[in-house]
Amino acid sequence: MRTTLQALSILACGLLASASLTTLGLAQSASANYPTKPITLVVPNPPGGFVDTSARILSDSLAKVTKQSVVVDNRGGGSGNVAYSYVARASADGYTLLNSYSAYHTGNPSLMANLPWSQKDFAPVALITIATNVIAVHPSVPANNLMDFIKYLKANPGKLSYASQGSGSLSHLGTEQFKQLTGTSMVHIPYRGSGPALQDVLSGQVQVFITTPPSVMGQIQLGKLKALAVAGKSRHPSMPNVPTTAEAGLKGFELEAWIGIFAPAATPPDVVAKLSSEIKAALELPETKTRADAAGIELRYGNPETLAALVKSETVLWAKTIKAAGITAE
Repeated sequence: MRTTLQALSILACGLLASASLTTLGLAQSASANYPTKPITLVVPNPPGGFVDTSARILSDSLAKVTKQSVVVDNRGGGSGNVAYSYVARASADGYTLLNSYSAYHTGNPSLMANLPWSQKDFAPVALITIATNVIAVHPSVPANNLMDFIKYLKANPGKLSYASQGSGSLSHLGTEQFKQLTGTSMVHIPYRGSGPALQDVLSGQVQVFITTPPSVMGQIQLGKLKALAVAGKSRHPSMPNVPTTAEAGLKGFELEAWIGIFAPAATPPDVVAKLSSEIKAALELPETKTRADAAGIELRYGNPETLAALVKSETVLWAKTIKAAGITAE
């Protein structure tokens, strides 16, 4: 009897070992063969602008690296929630990815009480692009540098208004952070996107717009807007004469919009790792940099750990800003 039990025990161990090896082999084969079909890159914004442009720059280059089509699927609406909910519930196989916008990913959790998705629904894959924000003002504003602008705001609280792409957008959160840091006051005028916002800033109905360079760079170069500072660690290559905020006398205010690629949370880690490596290779192609430079966008690869850390730190930052400013979703 004992011999029989020992034999059965050995057999069971053998079956478990075989099953484990089979599971491991399947996991390894998943990454070894990935991708074998087109990849869909879901964008939480309509065509045009920083978020969509980043996705299209990546999609073309990633298609060359993977030898598979990379389809851009624009699912705008609900301050990004339509796209985020869709990807959170997609098959976790590496073929449906989220082209995530920093303000949605790290701001919405504090901005919206009944968010239909959670940051835990996503596995970070790679940081791909950065757009440093520029502080732009209408020519009627009587200040030609950042310190004079801050002095004017302090002397005239609430006299000027600022535009944003909408409540909860990075231009909204970032300008509120600027106000808190400088002790100034401006009236918030939200718009539905950068296009309508820019029109009213150009007309002088709204005087201030802190936004990404692609939205205002052409108007700055034509002299229709004044660029007071770039809110980043270094000057923007397309606006080399515009100082950083630190150079202009305001330390501690850096505002960068970023785009990161995320997969559904249950995506196999080896697939995530391979995808991240292929995205890195795509961003290193010379033609990728050429397109990004033309759009005023900076390529900046970050591995999954780097992206996860960025999400964590900015979620804390925007939670504090939103609470201090009393911002609520409209």
